[in-house]
Amino acid sequence: MKKQLAIFLIGLSVILALSSCSQPYSAEKDDAKSITRTYSTDFPFEENPISENGHWLNGAVDGLDWGNVATKPGLAYGLQDGAISFSDGTALLKGPWRSDQTVEATVYILVANAGDYPEVELRLRSSLSSHNCSGYEVLWGVAENNPYLQIVIWNGALGDFTYLYNRQSDGYGSSSQYAVKHGDVVKATIVGNVITAYINGAQKAQVSDDTFTTGNPGMGFNFVGGEDSNSPQDGYGFTSFSATDELKQASHTE
Repeated sequence: MKKQLAIFLIGLSVILALSSCSQPYSAEKDDAKSITRTYSTDFPFEENPISENGHWLNGAVDGLDWGNVATKPGLAYGLQDGAISFSDGTALLKGPWRSDQTVEATVYILVANAGDYPEVELRLRSSLSSHNCSGYEVLWGVAENNPYLQIVIWNGALGDFTYLYNRQSDGYGSSSQYAVKHGDVVKATIVGNVITAYINGAQKAQVSDDTFTTGNPGMGFNFVGGEDSNSPQDGYGFTSFSATDELKQASHTE
């Protein structure tokens, strides 16, 4: 009996350990001056829309005019309506976040046709409410034959945005330096008024802007394919995501 009990307890401890490892992680740290917040997930649940125990806002549920983000174990992807331009699948983290933010994600690409303008997006200092989606967006085009990098201000209404940085193949020359592959890590930071974009730790773009001083981090995905598109919306996305508002030093353009 004692041996069986010992085996049961060992097995239970292993199950609990594995279960805890798969859960999204959220932490706050009181540094005596302010609260720093960190969130990390590898999307362990199948959810439509993403919630992860109530941590996320979604574009259709909370913003109405945009798409939700859905997950299946190990993948987050957008559910935007391809017939409505700029209705990107969007998800923002809830709660109070400090203004200096770092967001990082691992890219998943299985199918990404250039004609559908597939994009993976990181959000900084963003807000989402009924008919309003505002903040900063750093995005990468993930189609192999049409890579691009853009930093955009979302002004609030559907389709109302302003480019801060726009490098793509149409009219801007070679854009191969902005290409992302399956397994690459993309990162966006904002420190003060400086926004910086990275691929695998290498700085690719940097701009300054004073439009938004507060807001939350998040993610998004673009898809403009119609019903005849052969690109599944879960053909690209993120396999992991993390965000923190711990103070980081701004890097400088080389």
